[in-house]
Amino acid sequence: MPENHPESPATTVSAPDGAPAVPAHGETLPVPGPDVVAAPQSGKTPPVLHWLVAATFIVILNETIMMNALPQLMEVFQVTERTVQWLSAAFMLTMAIVIPTTGWYLQRVTTRTAFVSAMSVFLAGTAIAAAAPIFEVLLLGRIVQAIGTAVMLPLLMTTLMTVVPEHDRGRVMGNVMLAISVAPAMGPAVSGLLLAVGSWRLIFIVVLPITVAIIIAGLRYLMNVGENESGPLDRLSVILAALGFGITVYGLSEMGADEPGLNPAITIALGLVGIGLFAARQIQLQRTGAPLLDLRTLTHRTYALALGLMAVGFMAMIAAMVLFPLFLQNARGLSALQTGLLMMPGGLAMGLLGPTVGRVFDKYGARFLIVPGAIGTLVGLTILARMSLTMPLWVVLGAHVLLMVSLAAVFTPVFTLGLSAVPPHLYSHGSSLLATLQQVAAAMGTAIVITVMAARARVLESAGASDIDALVGGMQWAFGVGAILGVVMVVVAFFLPHRPDGFGEEEAGTRAVAGQH
Repeated sequence: MPENHPESPATTVSAPDGAPAVPAHGETLPVPGPDVVAAPQSGKTPPVLHWLVAATFIVILNETIMMNALPQLMEVFQVTERTVQWLSAAFMLTMAIVIPTTGWYLQRVTTRTAFVSAMSVFLAGTAIAAAAPIFEVLLLGRIVQAIGTAVMLPLLMTTLMTVVPEHDRGRVMGNVMLAISVAPAMGPAVSGLLLAVGSWRLIFIVVLPITVAIIIAGLRYLMNVGENESGPLDRLSVILAALGFGITVYGLSEMGADEPGLNPAITIALGLVGIGLFAARQIQLQRTGAPLLDLRTLTHRTYALALGLMAVGFMAMIAAMVLFPLFLQNARGLSALQTGLLMMPGGLAMGLLGPTVGRVFDKYGARFLIVPGAIGTLVGLTILARMSLTMPLWVVLGAHVLLMVSLAAVFTPVFTLGLSAVPPHLYSHGSSLLATLQQVAAAMGTAIVITVMAARARVLESAGASDIDALVGGMQWAFGVGAILGVVMVVVAFFLPHRPDGFGEEEAGTRAVAGQH
C-alpha cells in the first residue's frame, strides 16, 4: 500500500514534449526564482549534480585515505597504534556528531551557500593537516575536514531527490553511487600510490588544488535548488545529538582496545541513552516546532527497511575494508602499495557498475537487484571467512570483487527506494539520517570485527598457535561475523517492495495536467 505523505513544499517536475512543468502529487506550483533549477528532462543528469558529485567524491575519499599511512605516521610522530587510529576514529566521530544537524541546516540555506561553506571548511582542514608539525595538529586537521565532509553527502542526496523525476532516479542515483562507492574503496589504493613516491603529506597536498578547483567551478556553475524554510535552531537537540551519537561512536571505537580509556560497554550504554533522549526531543518538536532531525521519516515502512539494510550492508563493507589490508600486509607480507592495488579492482568494479545498476532498477525494479546482491554479499564473505595462508591470492581477490559487485547491486536501489518513500519536505532529513547511520554502522562494524578478531587470536595464542596463525584464525571468525550480517541482508531484502511507494504518481500527474493543456 502506498504510504500517505503529509503536505510538503512543492517540487517541480519537467513535463514531456515541452509541456509546462507541473507540481508533484498535485501540489501548488511555485514561481521559481532566477537562481532556482527546475527538474531536468528524463535521460539527462542535472548539471548541478556534476559539481556536487565531484566534491562529494573528494571529501569521502579522505574518510579512508589514511588507512595505509598509519604505520608511517606511527614512526614519524612516535605514537602508539591506538593513538594513530584516532585519525580515522575522530573523523567518524565528528561526522556522527555533525550530520544530525545537516537536515535542519540544508533547509535554511541555499545550495550554493551549503556547498561553499562545506568545501571551504574541508579545504581549511586539509591545509592544517598538510602543514601539521605535530600529531595533535594533524588530528585537528582531520576533525575540521570531517565537519565539511558531513554536509556534502546529505546535500548531494537532497538535491538529487529534489531535481530528478522519480522514474529517472535509479539511473541518476547509479551515476552518483559511482562516486560514493568508488571513493572509500579507492582511498587505500590512492594513499598506497602516494606513499610509494613521497611522504604522508602528499596525501593532503594533492587534495588541496583539486578542492580549490572544485570550489571555483562550483561558484561559477552551481545553481540553487529548492526553497528555503525558516525556523529556530533547538540548542538542546544539538547538545543531545552530539552527546548521544558522539559517545556511542567513541564507545564502539574503544571496543577491542587493549587498554580502553573508558569501559566500552558503559560508554555505549550512555551514548544510547543520549540518542534516546535526542529522539524523544525530536518527537516533542515535531508537535510544537521544527525538529533538528525529523524522525517522521521512520514512519514510512520502506524507508525504515531500506535504512536497516543499508546499515547492515555498510557494516559488512567497512568490516571487509578493515580486515582485508590487515590480512594482506600483516599475514601475507604485502606492501601498502601492493595491498592498495589488490583492493582497487573491487572498488572500481563497484563504482563502474553503478550506472548500469541504476538503469536496471528503473526498468525492472528493486528486488531484481537487491536479492541477488545480498546473496552475493553472503557468498563473498563466506569465502573470506575461510581464508588461510595457503589460499591463492586470486581467490582472495575474486572474493573481494564479488563482495564489492554485490554491494553495488544493493546500495543504489536501497538508497533510491528508501528516499523515494518519504515526502519531498523530508528529503533533507531522510538523507541526513541515512548518512548518520552510515557513520554509526561504520564504527560498529569496525568495533565488532576488531573485537572478535582480537578475542579469537588470544584464545589461539594461549593454545600454542603462532602469532600469524592466531591472527589468521581471528580474521576467519571476524569474516564469519560479516557472513552473519550477510544472512541478515538476505532476509531483509525479501521484505523490501519492488518499486518505491507511490511510484508513477508524479508521471501520471504530469501527463494528466499536460493533457488538459
